[in-house]
Formats: sequence, C-alpha cells, structure tokens
Amino acid sequence: MERNIDQEPAPQIPVQNLASNQIPVQNLAARTSTVAHGSHDNYKGKGPEGSEGRCALDMRNTTITKQQIDQLVGVSLVFVVVYVDDIILTGTDVNEIRSLKSFLHDQFKIKDLGKLHYFLGLEILYKDTGVLISQRKFTTDLLKEFDCTSCKPSMSPLEPTVKFKANEGALLKDPTFYRKLVGKLNFLTNTRLDITFSVQHLSQFLQSPREPHLKAAYHVLRYLMNDPCLGVFLSNSTDCTITAYCDSDWAACPDSRRSVSGYIVLMGDSPICWKSKKQATISLSSAEAEYRAIRKVVGELVWLEKLLTELHSPCNLPLAD
Repeated sequence: MERNIDQEPAPQIPVQNLASNQIPVQNLAARTSTVAHGSHDNYKGKGPEGSEGRCALDMRNTTITKQQIDQLVGVSLVFVVVYVDDIILTGTDVNEIRSLKSFLHDQFKIKDLGKLHYFLGLEILYKDTGVLISQRKFTTDLLKEFDCTSCKPSMSPLEPTVKFKANEGALLKDPTFYRKLVGKLNFLTNTRLDITFSVQHLSQFLQSPREPHLKAAYHVLRYLMNDPCLGVFLSNSTDCTITAYCDSDWAACPDSRRSVSGYIVLMGDSPICWKSKKQATISLSSAEAEYRAIRKVVGELVWLEKLLTELHSPCNLPLAD
C-alpha cells in the first residue's frame, strides 16, 4: 500500500548508521515525497522527478546467490535497513557510505543526526569490546506506568512451581489493562531474553485474563526492577561461529497438555535469535517434544544461514552427531 503525501507535510525519516569500531557512525534524516507502507520489499523512495531512488543508486533487496557472493569478495558493501520511516546505514567502507549520503542529499532533504544511539525504542551503548542494546528507558517508564517503582524486587520472572490455568480465578473487570501490560512486556523481549518464557506464558490468557494472570504479570515487573539496564551485548569479536541451543517443557500447559519449545542462537558469544512458543500439537513423550523443539531451531538456522550469506558473512550450519 502506497500513500502519496505531496499535499501533506513531508515526514522526517531518520537514517542512522551502525557500524563496527573501525567505521565512523553517523545519522541522517531524509525527507521524501512518497512513503510506501508494508514490508521492506515494498519500500520505495521517489525523488523529485518521480524516479525510484533505490534503482537510481543500483541497490537491491538482499536476495543473493552463492556465486554472486564469490564475485563480491573484496568489494565494498553498504547496507540500508528500513523500517517504515526509520532507516539505518552501515557498511564496510566509509567512502561508500559517504557516497550514499551524498546521493540521498541529491534525491531528498537530508539532515545528519550523528551517531546511532536510539532506534525504535532500542538504546545503543558503545563499549570497547562491543555494543550493548537495551531498553532501559522503556523499562523504567513501564515500571512507573504500572506503579511498581516502590515494589519489592523479585529474583525470578515467574514462580517456577506455579502452573496457570485458563479458568482459574476471577475474571478481570478490565481485560484491556492486562493486554496492555503483556503487550509491552512482549515488546521488551526484543532485548530481554530472560523474560521470554514468562511473557509467552502470560500471552496465552489475553482473551479472558484472570486475577492470577495479572498477579503473575506484576511478578515479571518486579523482576525487571533488579536491573532495568539489562540488555543484549553484541561482541566485536571476530568469532562468527553459530551455536544453537534448544529445549522443551513437556506438557507445560495444564489445560491443553501441549509442550513449550524454546531456543537461543549465538554468533560467537553474542545472542542473535531466541524464541519461546507453545507447540502446535500434543507430544506423547518428552522425547517427541524435544524433537519438535529441534525442528523449530533448525528452521531458524536455515533462515539465518541464508541471511548471513546475503550479508556477505557466509557460515556453516552447526552439525550434531
């Protein structure tokens, strides 16, 4: 879906650059005459003459073959990450990034925003050994919004022995309050791996939340009070070995008896993918639940291998005996 905004005030599109320690990091802001809504494949930025900026620069979406990767050895690469009207620039060559910004200056109205520190609610902190990505402000605002700043911190996201049932406890008078809280906790899992399982568990009761479910959601908030600055640390180590771990909680749901799968994928020592989700079917044994969890992480690894190849960082999938 594309919306023409020639008669409306043109939006400011932040264009930000996140690179390694060897590349200067800069931000821009672009003003376009047309904004495309939908997936990144449908994004188009049109210049003053109506020509598509991406085509004029000879850029393309990340769909690339192994033969093309071999031909790109030694070639400078620049990546443009677009999410609606937010953009990140990064690459392997400072001069190429400057050329891209010069092109954007010619096509659009650009404002340099400096180094990337904030993007879609994510806070980026640069250290000598890597980059820390957190949601500190979002977490502190969340604790204030739900009046948890003076509560006693909890040492775990959920009580490990408690099993919640869909029809246990009194119904909440205002279910939207619970849905709002769990929705914000779900957004927080972008950088908080430690609450992923708990939020997945709470998300099962969005349709008819009850008092025990809300109490458990507040338990997660009290856990966040321990360290609101906790996040994902991406090391600048040259180790790009992909390692995956998965597990399952057999018959975790007392209502449906379905199991829960969970996995995490590391590049070197840095977590890059993680997920916790209830399995679609009932497993008759713990071994069957484990195999279903393995299938999920293998699918993620196949996608990840393709993505890394497109980003000119090919890797070998991990093998198990």
